Amino acid sequence: MIVVVIIGILAAMAIPKFMTVAARSKQSEAKKILKQIYVNQRAHYQETETYWDPGGVVLTPANPNAYKDILVELMSTSRYAYSIVVNGGSFVATATCAAPGLDDDPTPDVWTIDDAGNLANTSDDASS
Repeated sequence: MIVVVIIGILAAMAIPKFMTVAARSKQSEAKKILKQIYVNQRAHYQETETYWDPGGVVLTPANPNAYKDILVELMSTSRYAYSIVVNGGSFVATATCAAPGLDDDPTPDVWTIDDAGNLANTSDDASS
């Protein structure tokens, strides 16, 4: 009986830490794809002196080839939807985690990267 109680206490301490680590590992997808968008947008800019504008089209698992013009594609298991807003000589790409988020709570996970390569986690689901 004491062994069961000890195991229960250890599990109660370990599970929240595991959930945070698991959520952080899921965020790596957003960072990787956003960095790919950044690199490919910069390459497009070097060739054409403009950033590629998707015209409001969002890159999702249901529409995985929406950004094929800048060589960015998604797998069907992607957790995030990606959008790019071009404003003259700048752009901001955003990754938004689909519901129910990374850890099944209502807090969304949102990442952005801009034309200067600044990557930011504007809404962190892994820390909530």
